[in-house]
Amino acid sequence: MFEDVVGKFKIKETETFRNGCKYKITLKLPMSEGWFEDVYFCVQKGNQVIPFRLKHKENKNDYVYFETEQDIFLETRAIYKYYFSYKVDGFRRFVKENNIIGSDNILHDEMYKMSVNFKVPEWAKGKMMYHIFVDRFNRGSKEELKDMPRRHIHKSWDEPVVVQGDKDGIWNNDFYGGDLKGIIEKLDYIQSLGIDILYLSPIVYSQSTHRYDASDYEEVDPYAGTMDDLEELCKEAHKRGMKVVLDAVFNHTGSDSKYFNKFKNPEWNDGKGAFNDEKSPYVDFYRRHFDHNTGRMEFDYWWGFDNLPVCNGQGKEWQDYIYGENGVIDKWFSRGIDGLRLDVADELTDEFIEGIRTAVHRNKEDGFVLGEVWENPMYMGRSYIESGKGMDSVMNYNFIGALIRYFRYGEVEQLVNKLKEIRNSYPTDTINTLMNFTSTHDMTRGINLWDASIFNYHGKWPWNLNNEDHKVAQQYNMSEEKYEEAKKIYQAYVFFLTFYPGILSVFAGDEIGVSGVGNLDNRKTMPWGKEDQELLDFFRQIGEIRKKEEFLHDAEFKVRDINVNYASFERIRDEERMLVVVNRTGNEQQFVIPKEYEGTECVYTLKKSKVDLLSPYGAVAMKK
Repeated sequence: MFEDVVGKFKIKETETFRNGCKYKITLKLPMSEGWFEDVYFCVQKGNQVIPFRLKHKENKNDYVYFETEQDIFLETRAIYKYYFSYKVDGFRRFVKENNIIGSDNILHDEMYKMSVNFKVPEWAKGKMMYHIFVDRFNRGSKEELKDMPRRHIHKSWDEPVVVQGDKDGIWNNDFYGGDLKGIIEKLDYIQSLGIDILYLSPIVYSQSTHRYDASDYEEVDPYAGTMDDLEELCKEAHKRGMKVVLDAVFNHTGSDSKYFNKFKNPEWNDGKGAFNDEKSPYVDFYRRHFDHNTGRMEFDYWWGFDNLPVCNGQGKEWQDYIYGENGVIDKWFSRGIDGLRLDVADELTDEFIEGIRTAVHRNKEDGFVLGEVWENPMYMGRSYIESGKGMDSVMNYNFIGALIRYFRYGEVEQLVNKLKEIRNSYPTDTINTLMNFTSTHDMTRGINLWDASIFNYHGKWPWNLNNEDHKVAQQYNMSEEKYEEAKKIYQAYVFFLTFYPGILSVFAGDEIGVSGVGNLDNRKTMPWGKEDQELLDFFRQIGEIRKKEEFLHDAEFKVRDINVNYASFERIRDEERMLVVVNRTGNEQQFVIPKEYEGTECVYTLKKSKVDLLSPYGAVAMKK
């Protein structure tokens, strides 16, 4: 690996071990600077800086070369920050990323970064993802859904989604019957969007329509299909060059499960489970605490929901069941899947996440592990990614929140800070696989995000509503005029994401204008035959761009100018360079073309924008 600075340096991997790698470091500096002393390769690990002395090797062609006397060993880690330090004529100087030599100190964001024994699958970098909420996507099976306890079956695909609890106060128990066969039926449609990765919401046997409350990890929910259907889906997706990622919920199960069995369902273990049988083989699957009021051990429940008992991630029984040999993960991968999205990953222990990664790679060397973490995991005091033994990447909520605020309210500073934070804190491979989404099953739909009147401006997240979700959903009606205006902003927002590093994830339905305010209104069924064709054509063009411009998969990202009117940035890889400028306003905007792009034609435009004039909510991409 070479980097150009005032001189050059070379970091060469000489030997690889299971727990790290050995490197030879060479630094080249111009002799004209003076007499060099105390030359070090400085590696930062957390708050600690580890200096490795470099010895003088030779003088050649007006340059002096320094090199490690012995190859240095660095343990496996997703990200190290490093720089070079030396004295010349009594002054301490540094070789750092912004090429400044001579300051008395070095800032964290001026350091170079490298990964050791940490690589994210190439097939995930810069790709397009399609996020499917399975029950609401498409029904392929011709068989009638069978009645099951605590489930309500909709009479037709077009019935309104239930956005509040039933008469018994139970939420999320209304089913439409979208299934794996239905996804297989629509693979040609999905492929037409330029999709590379299918990300499926949980499909395991569960008690709710969202299936984040597993009843049996070893079986597909009967309304969604069978394990054989999953295998067929993976085969058909692979034929089209697509990968399959499953949502994995290992922090908690449902109370109506074969493991907990609160309702003494005779279908499982003769009605016995951890809740009502102290001798159940599943008791140690769950986390418990001693309650001084009751004088006995009580189960922990996720955020206090008594239908979601928390699993004991530190217990060997649960660990073995999920990621041990022949465990749940092995069973899923044996059917052909390519990766996992870990639900509430920040509530799983570091050890548990590392065990998951080991199991994933045991099955597929290039298996992908994506985590749901809403904050920046690099700042949370956990080793989720940094250790190099856990997750590959995360859902990019922090960035998406800032980007929405920019397009909706013109908040520049927060976006600039988030872009800088991402660049400085994450390993490069993670940046190239961050999940940047149009929306998700946990937030208001992409098309509705641009009606600022319904959101809590001062809320933590820009999709937080002013009132309870179900009340807003019942009262809200987006006029045709509002819809058309929102669509313009939405397209500008998606155009930005198209050229931004990472995975561009489309929540199924966002590409055709499906509306939905908050949970659970955002989980409507796909309105097949009633698509917004203009929006669908736009997303297909976006997919074509991501396929054609392969250099975007791992090109460097560089901000040129972000102001209240437009955002301008570059993507750079070797000799390929692209300038992207996006107008966030409803007015025409002029921008200054950088000198190096003068005479360059636009390869992609939005809303008929021109080289030096952006249409309202328009954009251009210029490539050298």
